[in-house]
Amino acid sequence: MTNSLQLLLILLAVAVGVVVLCRTLHLSAMLGYLIVGILIGPHALGWIPDTPETRHLAEFGVVFLMFSIGLEFSLARLRIMQRTVFGLGTAQVLATMVLVMLASLFFGLGWQAGLALGGVLAMSSTAIVSKMLVERAELNTPHGQNIMGVLLFQDLAVVPLIIVIPALASSAGDLPATIALAMLKASLVLAALLIFGQRLLRPWFHLVAQQKSSELFMLNVLLFTLGLAWITDLSGLSMALGAFVAGMLISETEYRYQVEEDIKPFRDVLLGLFFVTIGMRLDLGSVVSGFGWIVLVLLILLPFKALVVALLARWFSGDWGAAIRSGMGLAQAGEFGFVLLTLTGAVNLLPPEVMQNVLAAMLISMVLAPFLIQHAEVIVRRVSPAEWMNRAMQLHQIAVKSMAADAHIIICGYGRSGQALARFMDQENVHFIALDLDSRRVREAAAAGEGVVYGDAGKREVLLAAGLMRAKTLVITYDDKHSALKILHHVNELHPGLPVIVRAADETHVEALKQAGAAEVVAEVLEGSVMLASQALLMSGVPLNRVIRRIQENRAQRYRVFSGFFSIPAETVVEATESLQPRFFSVLLGESDFGVGKTLDEVGLAEMEVEVNSVRRHNVRGTQPAGDMVLRGGDVLVLLGQQLALLAAEKRLREG
Repeated sequence: MTNSLQLLLILLAVAVGVVVLCRTLHLSAMLGYLIVGILIGPHALGWIPDTPETRHLAEFGVVFLMFSIGLEFSLARLRIMQRTVFGLGTAQVLATMVLVMLASLFFGLGWQAGLALGGVLAMSSTAIVSKMLVERAELNTPHGQNIMGVLLFQDLAVVPLIIVIPALASSAGDLPATIALAMLKASLVLAALLIFGQRLLRPWFHLVAQQKSSELFMLNVLLFTLGLAWITDLSGLSMALGAFVAGMLISETEYRYQVEEDIKPFRDVLLGLFFVTIGMRLDLGSVVSGFGWIVLVLLILLPFKALVVALLARWFSGDWGAAIRSGMGLAQAGEFGFVLLTLTGAVNLLPPEVMQNVLAAMLISMVLAPFLIQHAEVIVRRVSPAEWMNRAMQLHQIAVKSMAADAHIIICGYGRSGQALARFMDQENVHFIALDLDSRRVREAAAAGEGVVYGDAGKREVLLAAGLMRAKTLVITYDDKHSALKILHHVNELHPGLPVIVRAADETHVEALKQAGAAEVVAEVLEGSVMLASQALLMSGVPLNRVIRRIQENRAQRYRVFSGFFSIPAETVVEATESLQPRFFSVLLGESDFGVGKTLDEVGLAEMEVEVNSVRRHNVRGTQPAGDMVLRGGDVLVLLGQQLALLAAEKRLREG
């Protein structure tokens, strides 16, 4: 018992330390877990043995990973991206598998092993690539859409590969029959689960949810997920397949988001254990002895896969720049590749030394993935001459848009915040030019006649084309510290006197952004708290003038530009007495009150200089109610007026 506890403490201590280090270096936590497995596994320090029990426990990590993929399975999303998903995605997976199988035959492996290995290497890392695209604001760019479409198809392709790979281990004569039987069995089991599961799932989940117990709901989710995994395992199929179906069934219900949040801790912990067990399988001695083969596999994997994706993307989209960026983004191996490699090893399709070489090459490719994505732009410019022409045309369009502008505002990002800011600018007849990387959003805005152009505000030449030297103000409307610092660096270098306002989620990076040259940093959390406080004070009956003054004082302390206006000494301010200041007041009507059954006009609160701001009726709130609205018992009237008038209005509502 003590020895087991010591091993558990060692595992936790090493895992926490290594994952913290990876987070500090901005690397994926998955790489941290793999390193932990390498360190404590039987081929290194030997602290934890690689036993069937350990691997069986790690299978639950794959179960919950597939369950999460099933939850994200959306027919609507597939329809929107169907050309990229089923066109480019299918072509990438099939082309990679066929070419890897042919290369495997050249090196003396059987076609079955080559086909399985092709499935392993066809996968790319969803976790690493999607995180990089979000951080670089490239999710909605042409290459970002290509990458996400291919990744989505790869997730779906895992399901048939999980069925086919174990069948490949049967003898050559029985192979067609084995694959056909496996596919038939999978079809029957999936059809039964989807048909009967959908009919039983919703009413059962309704019944559980009505008990209003989070513990019971969580137990029910675990029962349903592991139950379907057990059914598919009992049928001779994979547990992961049942978990995928469970997630897909729940994704069609209204409980999807609650389930996704509840299952996350189990998924993350067990996935961590799965990647630890993958790391435990890597023999460092075999890596050293087979280093030449590992380099060969790596050289085949990265350039070969990048080239395949780039050629296919060029064929589908016709743009070399987006095609090369797509290839660089998908060149590495992925998480599901480890799942399929584990399955391949379990049925002995690959020799142990080949497994070690492939595993090591996959790990190295994932470590190199962020660097490839970061330097894709440089590679694209060197490889594709047309990219220079496209960039010149883009800059020309921006320059034409900003040519007539002088003393204008540059808005970096045209999302919700940017669009709201643009509306204010229009109301004040202030000229602006907005830069955004979402091509769809730019097309829609341009069609509406708005001053929005496609361009990366983090690039020096784009800012110059947008008229940086003539601008009056620059506003960064998206929350991205890395991009904001790049923009501030260019502004300080080119136009040091230009005021830059930056949006941030909270106060975490306020000081760093101000030191980099931001004139003001607007933190959403703080602004939200100010509005929450103001609404709470107003609804509590605090006079309107006092609430406004509190807001003014708060903003004067936070923003330098307001301090001169809101720091007027209180004794110099002439204010009316509090009794004459408007305030909010809520009145709950009882069934026997005078106002029940009468319209607002009949009650006549307006003649008392009291405004009915809103009416809440059975948790349904109506703002600016009409005069012919008939009042009912249980209505809550939110009144606005002076204190004495409010008391008189309440008396009229109750007694007439």
